[in-house]
Amino acid sequence: MSSDTYARNQRERFTEIAHELHPDLFRYAVWLSRDKAIAEDVVQEALIRAWRSFASLRDDAAAKPWLLTIVRRENARYFERRKLESVDIDDLTPAQSALLATGHNTDIDDLRRAIFQLQDDYREPLVLQVLMGYSSAEIAEHMGIKTGAVLTRLHRARQQLVERFGESAITETLKP
Repeated sequence: MSSDTYARNQRERFTEIAHELHPDLFRYAVWLSRDKAIAEDVVQEALIRAWRSFASLRDDAAAKPWLLTIVRRENARYFERRKLESVDIDDLTPAQSALLATGHNTDIDDLRRAIFQLQDDYREPLVLQVLMGYSSAEIAEHMGIKTGAVLTRLHRARQQLVERFGESAITETLKP
């Protein structure tokens, strides 16, 4: 196989994998960063980083955990590199103030905010399980911790949410 053919096959393989997994990568990045614009940047940088080391991926079945790990690390790099701008809410224009007051006040929005407020150690395994469908063993491997630690973190995350919203609201919304 010529080097041009090999390179073309690699590009096609990467494009196919990236296209298939992009929604999951983006959703995971949103949960990590809590901001869609930041998540877009994180996923873009993660895909660039993944492309540079794509030759190291031997098994396409391992692509999803490999890319999620890259997204997770890129998210950490993003927040290490950037100082987030803060705004004094007393200095907002009337139009900006109105934007703060709008939004849906539904139970799901409250639950989403509560999940965002969980410590990263609790939020990440919960998101990986509920949103991404990972098993406890897969989460443990992804996070580099023991399965028992994952189960403990999942239990504590759910317990914090139950204390805030009640058992039935959490059981119905966050089915593993």
